[in-house]
Amino acid sequence: QVQLAESGGGLVQAGGSLRLSCAASGRTFSAYMIGWFRQAPGKERDFVAAIRWSDSGSLYSDSVKGRFTISRDYAKNTVYLQMNSLKPEDTAVYYCARSPRVTMIPHEYDSWGQGTQVTVSS
Repeated sequence: QVQLAESGGGLVQAGGSLRLSCAASGRTFSAYMIGWFRQAPGKERDFVAAIRWSDSGSLYSDSVKGRFTISRDYAKNTVYLQMNSLKPEDTAVYYCARSPRVTMIPHEYDSWGQGTQVTVSS
C-alpha cells in the first residue's frame, strides 16, 4: 500500500510560480505513472501532467504545456510539479495519484492524496 501526500499550494499572483510536491510513503513508485490532477469548484477533476517513474517519460495537458514541468526525485520518493506563469484559471485543488498505465484518465489512477489548494489572483 502506498500513501501520497501533496504540499506546496498557496496564494500567488498571476504570472507567479509555485512548486507542488507529492511524497510517497509505504511502497515505492516503481513501475507506475504518477499524475497530477486539478479540480475547481463545480468542475470535474482534470488531468494536468504525469511522469513515468522508471524513465521520467512525461505527459502534459495542452492547457499547461510550456508552463508546468513535472519531475521526480528517486532519493526522496517525491514527484514535483513546477508551475510557472500561473493564470487565474489555474486556481483549483491539485491532487496526485498513481496508475500502472500510461494514461490521462482519472479513474485509471488510485492512491489519491488529500489535495493542496492553489489560488491565483488576477
